[in-house]
Amino acid sequence: MKRKSTLILIGIMSILLAACGSNGLSDTLDWEVQNFQATTQSEKPFSVEEMEGKVWLANFIFTSCETICPPMTRNMAKVQAMLKDEDIEAQIVSFSVDPTVDTPEKLKEFGSEHGADFSNWTFVTEYKQEQIQNFAQESFKTVAMKTEGNDQVTHGSSIYLVGKDGKVLKKYKGDVDVPYEQIVDDVKAAK
Repeated sequence: MKRKSTLILIGIMSILLAACGSNGLSDTLDWEVQNFQATTQSEKPFSVEEMEGKVWLANFIFTSCETICPPMTRNMAKVQAMLKDEDIEAQIVSFSVDPTVDTPEKLKEFGSEHGADFSNWTFVTEYKQEQIQNFAQESFKTVAMKTEGNDQVTHGSSIYLVGKDGKVLKKYKGDVDVPYEQIVDDVKAAK
């Protein structure tokens, strides 16, 4: 009887330890984020490798967007403010899906117009269109497609939570019906 109790206890502890290993988040996506080189809005080099060991949020935007990018950026600014209010550290990275148009200066202006606090929010550009298209597809399972002759870019509208191990943990609506509290809770759980 004692052996059976010990085995049950070991089983329960294994389940609890497994839950702790996933930082309390269930149904994580576990998509590995590939390394990516870019330039920030402050004209400094950026690499996804710099995010190792950090919890971060990511999205895809472009400055001449006529539809979802301005509200998505304002929504991310609200998430940023909520995280700050709760004293939760997390980085934010917005990847331009229109790098031929989006200069660091344009990204800085765009971020400022929509409430970004650059202390922990980085906007990145200065790579080839094909690179961001492949990166978005391979790492975030989303589209970033610019068709010739069109100044608009087809791209996803999600906010992604990336864990300290460089894997996408969660994906949220970023344009409308944004689950602000859930994002904040998940960032806290991923810490």
